[in-house]
Amino acid sequence: MGKGSHTSHPLFDSPTLQKKLAWMRSDDIRPYVFVRPENRIPEPGKYHESLDWFPHEVLYKNPLEMDQVKFADRILRLETKAFGPSGMEMPRWVFYDCAIVPGFVAGFAARTSSLSPAVREALGVQGDAAVREEEWTPLSLFIIIPTMSDKGEWVAHNLCSVNSILPKEHQYYGIGFLSKGFGLWYANVQKVCGMTQWTSPAVRLHAHYGDFEVLTAFTPVHSYSHTLTYRVQVDTALWSQFFKKKEARNFGHHYTPAGFDVEPKNEESLIAFQRRLESGEGPYFIDGAETVEKPIGAPLTVYRKPN
Repeated sequence: MGKGSHTSHPLFDSPTLQKKLAWMRSDDIRPYVFVRPENRIPEPGKYHESLDWFPHEVLYKNPLEMDQVKFADRILRLETKAFGPSGMEMPRWVFYDCAIVPGFVAGFAARTSSLSPAVREALGVQGDAAVREEEWTPLSLFIIIPTMSDKGEWVAHNLCSVNSILPKEHQYYGIGFLSKGFGLWYANVQKVCGMTQWTSPAVRLHAHYGDFEVLTAFTPVHSYSHTLTYRVQVDTALWSQFFKKKEARNFGHHYTPAGFDVEPKNEESLIAFQRRLESGEGPYFIDGAETVEKPIGAPLTVYRKPN
């Protein structure tokens, strides 16, 4: 979906979605960008100008200012709570050296005084001092970093939200998907690559920002070899389908089955898929709708472009 398109992107077109996404319209919640001034995007959202999901004024935080360290601490605590149990929490120096300096962090933040007791407890926001000293508390984080590719690709480095540590009744519906969407929209990203694990629920999310191309199926250079690397040509026309749980168009009209499935829990299957990629048989794609329809870890059909 390119600049200048006027395709409609209805997000609040059903009473059910309006209710579930009411948090997004609250004056106590704003999208934020934690970014050094040199990395701010000159014309946020210009490439995806037909998308009208993020009308609120962006809250900017400068990580080079000492007084913003508490906001950084909150981001890191949230990330540690989300990824610590799996041993994949991000070291503080990686956050600064590899994320903040070359890229930025985006997400949603809530006015600290508006947080419910359940959310305060989950995030470790304690006492009146936190309310006085920290006007905004991050609820999600999406780290995105530009690459040297002449294709204009960005890397989606990290994504998580408070939902991962909240009971379902207190969660912010869709905040993870919307946080990544906001970051891609804000930075005018046309192509994004990223990494996730085959049996992670995140596969369902990442496969809905555009056609999901598999770059690696088995990645031994990563700490977790069952990691896949993907590339997406960002297409905002597909985004609302994540919430409607149906395809934006018939995937099979654009791609054909490659003749084999990938079995996320079977290392031999992942290695065989990787060998096909390394021999230049691709590009290969996964259908985002299928990742939602099937149980996590179930075999997935691999597709390719028609000859």
